Amino acid sequence: MSGRFRIERVVTEGTFALDGGEWNVDNNIWLIGDDTDVVIVDAAHAAQPIIDAVGDRHVNAVICTHGHHNDHVTVAPELAERVHAPVLLHPGDDVLWKMSHPEELYWHLEDEQRIAIAGTEIQVIHSPGHSPGSVCLYLPEAGALFSGDTLFSGGPGATGRSYSDFPTVIGSIRDRLFALPEETLVHTGHGDGITIGTEAPHLAQWVARGQ
Repeated sequence: MSGRFRIERVVTEGTFALDGGEWNVDNNIWLIGDDTDVVIVDAAHAAQPIIDAVGDRHVNAVICTHGHHNDHVTVAPELAERVHAPVLLHPGDDVLWKMSHPEELYWHLEDEQRIAIAGTEIQVIHSPGHSPGSVCLYLPEAGALFSGDTLFSGGPGATGRSYSDFPTVIGSIRDRLFALPEETLVHTGHGDGITIGTEAPHLAQWVARGQ
């Protein structure tokens, strides 16, 4: 990895609620940047731990991997206001965003968009299925992918909920994520990291298992 930038993890805890169910979850929030500038990936549960990790750095953007409320976008508007940065979200998740923040605006993320930070570039990969607007963020110079809830150890993120679809997420993983180098380190939205190479051989098992 280049010495110009680094990747940091912040973990927050809270309740995720959807379709009448509630789950206590730990979320990974990722900071990509250097000593001067940083982008925040996801905005879960509480703003202050994220702000503490940012310190006195300039925040270029709060990037949301998807719009699921009660975790990944819970504090996005508050965080954006406090660090004076825009929120970026794929418009496919507008309906989910409005469940939490009906009056708040965000900037649109697009497939294959490039986001410059700390001398490198983040590439946006639209990866629908867990939600219509789910994205993954690829950092080629670091050999790293930030998968949100699209891909975890052992399979895709949950699809048995509103606005999700199992065949779609399988297609996203097969066609977009598993096209990346096998050594790519995947930083997930929850839990520990994986690599593309450790997960790709199990795709057929996931398909047979279903959602």
